[in-house]
Amino acid sequence: MLPAATLYIFGAGHVAHSLYNSAKVAGFDVNVIDDRASYANRERFPEAKEVIAQDFDQAMARLSPNETSYIVIVTRGHRDDMRVLRWAVQTRARYVGMIGSKRKTITIFRELLKEGIAEKLFERVHAPVGLDIGAITPEEIAVSITAELIAMRRGVERPLPHMSWFHWRKLGELVDEKILTTEKGREH
Repeated sequence: MLPAATLYIFGAGHVAHSLYNSAKVAGFDVNVIDDRASYANRERFPEAKEVIAQDFDQAMARLSPNETSYIVIVTRGHRDDMRVLRWAVQTRARYVGMIGSKRKTITIFRELLKEGIAEKLFERVHAPVGLDIGAITPEEIAVSITAELIAMRRGVERPLPHMSWFHWRKLGELVDEKILTTEKGREH
């Protein structure tokens, strides 16, 4: 039996609502945080453990994710995504995921590095979030994210089709290192 897993969803739009539904069914205790009360409310998220309709900075100050926590960032804008990611990478959360394109991910990553956030803190970031299943609709995107959350929770070790730029960047560095090591071996 697995310990209870807490999911913090930052954002309460279409993808967040679909993620709430799929993650809840998969056994996650879901918390929804958004700065818009018209989106973050009990009518839209009736079975959420907690629904917080508050400025993201104020909400984050109240939260303390631990090693069994998962954070998914699906806010309505890059600026909010970056604010939440800045905070999330400095928590003890087991998983941090952020929606968005590879370009957006790289831009935010570089900006946070300039601010002094340590590069090592991004090692557990999954961005773009989810498994690469060709998802297009909010419901499909939610399934791809939930599948990745389940894989993390279950400790799956086999290669999965992650969409995360951080994952592929690290894999690329390992491949490059292996190629260089192999080429050096051939030179001698």
